Parts: sequence; structure tokens; C-alpha cells
Amino acid sequence: MNKKFWQGAFMCLCVSGMLWPHQSIAQNKATYSSLADASAAGRKLKGKSGPKSVNWINGGNQYSFIEGDSINIKDPATLKERNVFISKGITLPGSSTPFAYESFQWSKDAQHLVFKTNFRRKYRRSGVSDYYIYDLANKQLKVAAKNARSAELSPDGTKVGIERDGNMFVYSFATGQEQQLTHDSTSENGIFNGHGDWVYEEELEVSQAWNWSPDNKYMAFWQFDDSKVPDFQMTNFEGQHPNNIHIAIPQVGDPNPKVRVGVIDVNSGKKVWLSPDETGDFYIPRLYWTSDPDILAMVTLNRAQNDMKLYFFNVKTGDHHVVLEEKNTTWVAISNFYTNVNDMLYFPEKTKEFFWVSDRSGFYHIYRYNYDGKLINQVTKGNWDMIKVSGINPDNKTIYYLSAEASPLEQQFYSIKYDGSDKKRLNPVPGFHDIDMSPNTKYYIDKYSNTTTPTQVALCNDKGKTLQLLEVNKGVSDFLATHAYSPLELFHFKAEDGTELDGSMIKPFNFDPTKKYPVVLSIYGGPESHGVFNRFSDATSEQWLAQNGYIVVNVNNRGIANYGSAFMKVVYKQLGKYESYDFAATARYMATQPFVDGKNMAIMGGSYGGYITAYTLLTHPGVFKVGIANSPVTDWRLYDDIYTERYMGTVEDNAEGYKNSSNMTHASGLQDHLLLIHSLSDDNVHPANTMQLLTALTNAGKDADLRIYPPGAHGAGYNPQSRLLINEVSFYYLERYLKGNTDLPNLNAK
Repeated sequence: MNKKFWQGAFMCLCVSGMLWPHQSIAQNKATYSSLADASAAGRKLKGKSGPKSVNWINGGNQYSFIEGDSINIKDPATLKERNVFISKGITLPGSSTPFAYESFQWSKDAQHLVFKTNFRRKYRRSGVSDYYIYDLANKQLKVAAKNARSAELSPDGTKVGIERDGNMFVYSFATGQEQQLTHDSTSENGIFNGHGDWVYEEELEVSQAWNWSPDNKYMAFWQFDDSKVPDFQMTNFEGQHPNNIHIAIPQVGDPNPKVRVGVIDVNSGKKVWLSPDETGDFYIPRLYWTSDPDILAMVTLNRAQNDMKLYFFNVKTGDHHVVLEEKNTTWVAISNFYTNVNDMLYFPEKTKEFFWVSDRSGFYHIYRYNYDGKLINQVTKGNWDMIKVSGINPDNKTIYYLSAEASPLEQQFYSIKYDGSDKKRLNPVPGFHDIDMSPNTKYYIDKYSNTTTPTQVALCNDKGKTLQLLEVNKGVSDFLATHAYSPLELFHFKAEDGTELDGSMIKPFNFDPTKKYPVVLSIYGGPESHGVFNRFSDATSEQWLAQNGYIVVNVNNRGIANYGSAFMKVVYKQLGKYESYDFAATARYMATQPFVDGKNMAIMGGSYGGYITAYTLLTHPGVFKVGIANSPVTDWRLYDDIYTERYMGTVEDNAEGYKNSSNMTHASGLQDHLLLIHSLSDDNVHPANTMQLLTALTNAGKDADLRIYPPGAHGAGYNPQSRLLINEVSFYYLERYLKGNTDLPNLNAK
């Protein structure tokens, strides 16, 4: 479920050209003259985020970063920098075309770079690219792979593993030759190796579906068979004749891809298939190499995603056994897309121990096991959630992690010993911290902010000492000195049913407490996500609303992460019920404030936020006067099975839950103004969702407004002009129905 396209009240825009803002007489600070103006100023408010494209090298004793057309290396011990690569003047082999790249990898000896170029997107996280190898010693660039879905250096840096057209290959630096390792993928049979299909990539974050063994001998890979997965059809209307696009995407109750795991000996080409003792429908969401290079760890999940098993496989023989099993009455998480947590299992080097992150206590914490599956100890404890493991040092038996211990609104950095002793907070500054730690845990880069402090970036050592401030964003401070800005304010309240909720608001610039202002509740609200943090608000779209007399509000509704499992998992099998109640309760709370116009409030969101916007309007009529739903799911039977069945179970087991969570069920409840926005090319939330809701509304004698953007993807916008137009349409919808403003500009007269 995509939260990324919906930023603040409107979508984040990138349009060229900066319009000089006009002056506010009251405080002599510049305000935005238009949404385009606000968008163009976005980079100035967002500021810089520190070194770009950080790669830790030499075991973590140094890191590289991009600066302009150069790749530089920095040594944290000395703070010295040196340049190692300049793209200017380099051309593609055998041509005069200037060389450009999107990303790169280092070889282990830091003597070669593997560049990824010419990316052509397929799904959200993946696509086809060309890969080039650059030798730093002789300064030569040569082709490693063309039209490949992925390429990765072997741990010793002597080979490059490649996946192309659903088959696996290996390229040797020594010979300059490529060897094909699998041959069973064709465009006709629906079988492919080494990359996730749509649903595995979207909901299990399996994009590159293969990895190297730590001793360079093997490549473990997923094989997918999508031949039984139903087609998800979209239509491109751009040409003379409509072009139908087909993607294999299973919706609720549909057949899933058949998946198995193979291990290839890259020298001999011998292949071993690893078969877990599972029956029925199940997923293989993760593979991990252990500290024993002959042992591969495989994670399986049943289709209901409430029974996780961890297998250890001997890759030479295929022998295996279950090391750990965890069951839950709701769901077992193996990652969290919203907090950028890809793993809940960790296998450090040099030890026969592993760590598993579980919410079995009611909060997510770290548990320590040996390779026999015996629990050694619980590492972290308390009525707070451990969010993310940032580093593990097996030499001094220390784990570094981010948690919500200080507050569910913050993300703070800690260290703790394996046995749970000697816990230390490494960041004294309140707020939201994002950590990039070196593999040897000697150093880390900390990006942090809070409601009153723009993003700061610090290079620190493992004791938490700041070695150097890499970015203080003076440019943002200078911008705020001359431009109108309303800071994020945090608040806490108790809903009518006793639920404690945290929220945030951005008040109008030149706020007058004696006046009453309309409210815009801008939300996402999906399970395991998060809405409100103690961090700097850099969304100029929200500032635009505030400067036009709106109070912009968000809230951490039930279902949100960082408040413990009882708060988060209460939504299980009943999506919509508690989230909509909390949003309506937020509106009722805001209406009690003397500066709020309680009769003029709106709710808006995209993706899951679009779903819950419509659902709240339909099930809590009269609370909000306006709803704007972008790319909404409207019935969970129309969404992909992995996401939906994780939170709703199957239709067979939860027919009443699916019925109650459907917007169509409640279509007759619409009393307020609803704007629906969708793309006909949305491969995440199919436009059938919006079309079926419109049919249900029509059959109930209800009216809604509709905006269709045919070529767009999820989020509807497909270029700067379309995204700006969507924001303008949404803003003027608020102006018309919240403020009663009928003197609106003609958007075609720009």
C-alpha cells in the first residue's frame, strides 16, 4: 500500500521556475502567491539531507558519497576526504555518449565500481538497467550487463551476479566472460528466476530475489511461477487504438504465484532445490545466509500470515529442519515498509546466534537465539516498541537500535549488550533520528530534526560523540527568517471512548486566536504506518493551506505503529472501523477549540488515506463537510491478497468483516461533498475501486465529483503539470465547499 505519493495535504510537487513571493504586510515576511510558487519553494524549505548516496567501504572504516559529478571517500577517523571518481569526460564504451549513472556498488577491495545506468521502471522498486564496471587503477569503464533486472558484486569482489530476463548469470572479472546459470525462464511459461513478481515486490519487498553466499560459492534465488495468477488489466488510451496492459496480480482469494528456492554453485553450475515442509498456500518472504556459509535460513509464512517458520537448510544436500516457529492471533510481521525496516531477523558474523524481532510481549522487542533454536534471552524490554536494528557488533556483543522508548512521537538511537545490560541512549536531542551505521558499527550518520529544528546531519562514533556536523541547513534557517512559516504543533487528547490520541496541527500564518478557522485533516492511517512525529515539517503544500487560512491537522489513529500491538492490531479483520472513529473524534475534539470553525472541516488522503477518507464520510456523516479521496481502495476484495489478507483474513473466514469495511456497503450514508481522483493506469489500486464506488453511490441516489487522469500511476499525477493541477483542483474544492468561495480562478487561464 503506497503512502509515499501523498505528502501532507497535497502531493509533493517538483515544478521548474521560482516565482518571487509577494510580501505579507503584517510581519513583513514573504508568503506564497500560488501553489506553483509554494511548490517551487519546496526545496528551500526541505533543505539538504547530508552526503548523497552513502556507501560504507573498507569494512566500515570509510564511506563514499556523491558530490556533483564526483565520488569522494571520507575517513571518519581523520575527517579527511579524497576524490576517487569524476564522471565528467567519461563516455560509454565504444561511443561518444557521456556516461551518467543512477547508483553504484563497491568491490570489497575498493578497487572497482559497478554502476547502474539507463534505468527503465517495471514495478515500483524495480526495473531494467545497464551495468558497467569501472577499474580505479587503470580508469577503464566496461560493460558488465545490459538490460538486467539486478546485478551485485560477490563478497570478494571478483564476480558480478546478474539476473536478466528471468535467468541467472555470473560475470568474472578474471576472464571477462559471462556464464549463464539457469535456462528455464521464457516469456510464455510464466516462470522466472531472480526477481519478485508484482505482489512479492509490492507487499513483501522482494525485488532482487537472489543473493550471494558469504564465501562467494553460491547464489540463492527465488523461482516464481505466475502461470495461474489472474491478469490485472489496465488500458492505455494514448494511441489510435487502446492498448490493454496485463500484469499478473493476485487479488483477495486468487491463486498465488508458486515459489521455490534454488541454490547454484557458481563454479560447477550444480543446482539444489530447497523444499520446506509446508502444505497448502504459503509464502517465502526472506532468505538469509548464516555465519556458516553452507547454511541458508529460509522464512516461510502461511497464507494467513499468522504462522512464521524459520528453516535452516544445508545448501549442499538440501537437508533441513525448523529452528523457530512463531504464531500470532493476528499477523506476524517480517518487515515494515513504512519505517524502512526490511528485516526482523539478523544473523551476525562470527557467532552461532541470531536475533528475532517479535511483538509477543505486546511490544516489538529483540530476542536472542542460538542455532539450535533455543531462546537465550530477551534483549530489549519495556512498554515501548523497538523500531529498527541499525547495527550488530559480535566482537563486543552490542546491538544498536532505534526505538520509541522516549515517546511514540520520536525515534531515538540506543545501544545495548546482547544480554540486555548496559543500555545507553546515544542521542541527546529530542526528535526523529534516522541512522545509517557502518557495518563494523564504529561510526554512523545521524539525520535528525524536531518541530523547531530543520534537518541536521552529524557524523558520530559508536559512543554517540559527534565527530563532525555534516549539515546544519543554514539555508533553511535563512529562508525562514524572510518567509512566512507556521511550525508543527503537537497535541494530545482523549476520544469519547477513552482512547488516548496524539495529533499535530499547523495553524494559519498570522494566527489570530479570536478568529475561527476551517480545518483540513490530512491523513493516511493504514496499519503499521505512522502519521505524526516530532520532526520538522517541510511540506510547502501544508504551509500554502495555512497561509490561506486553514488549520492542517493529522493524528496517530488506532492501527498506527509505535504504540504497542494492542493499539495497532485492534484493526485486525475490521479495517475502517477504528480509524474512521478516531478521525471523527479528532474532528469533534478540534471543534471544541475556540479558534476552530467546527462546521467547516475536511478530510483528505491518498491510497489507504483515500479509502479511509471516503469511509469516514460515509460512516460518520455530517462530521466533515468535504472529503477528497485520491486513488482510494473502496472494497478490500479488489486489492492484492498479501496486503489485504494480512489485515483482513480471507473472505471465507471474515465475510462480515469484508462487507462492513467496504465503502459500497455504506454508500447511502453520504451527506457531504466527496471528490474522487484516480488514474486509469494505477497498477496498485485498480480504477475499478473508484468506478464501483461511483456505481454504488449512483444506485443510492448520491452524487460525487470525479477527476480521472488516464496516464498516471498510483497517485494519479504523472508529470509536474498534472500533479500541480490535481493540487489546484483539490485546493479550490476546499475553497468552494468549506469557505463558500465562488469567486475562483479559471485554471485554464494560467
